[in-house]
Amino acid sequence: MNHDHWMKLAIEQARKGIASGQSPFGAVVVRAGKLVAGGHNEVWKRTDPTAHAEVVCIQNAARALATIDLAGCEMYTTTEPCPMCASAIHWSKLDAVYCGATIDDAEKAGFTELTLPIEEVYRIGKSRTRAVRGVLPRECAELFSEWKAARGRAY
Repeated sequence: MNHDHWMKLAIEQARKGIASGQSPFGAVVVRAGKLVAGGHNEVWKRTDPTAHAEVVCIQNAARALATIDLAGCEMYTTTEPCPMCASAIHWSKLDAVYCGATIDDAEKAGFTELTLPIEEVYRIGKSRTRAVRGVLPRECAELFSEWKAARGRAY
């Protein structure tokens, strides 16, 4: 599987979010080498603090596949999921989540994520979802600078 290709699509999702005034996070869900759905952060658009990119992407994928069981699918997300998103990924039964930037990168950009690593969330919760780091981490971390430049301010 071409992990860079899928992460680049997640980066495109994040850039769509930035262009629409949202925070710089994007995700895609893939099954059997085909794109199922994408999504970006819609917190401000929906006035919903839970509308993170991963949650929006899961909602779009579930709708596209007409099921809440996303077993057999994998997610690519531009930033390591926060504990809420890690839990949503677990509940949707995704096989794996591939991450770009880290929670530490998000924190440095001004976001106040809970700093519990995804591996700890899954270890403590006994999740079968695999968390894989390091897919285009530099390119994903650069989204924070792009977002700040587009907004003309810090977070």
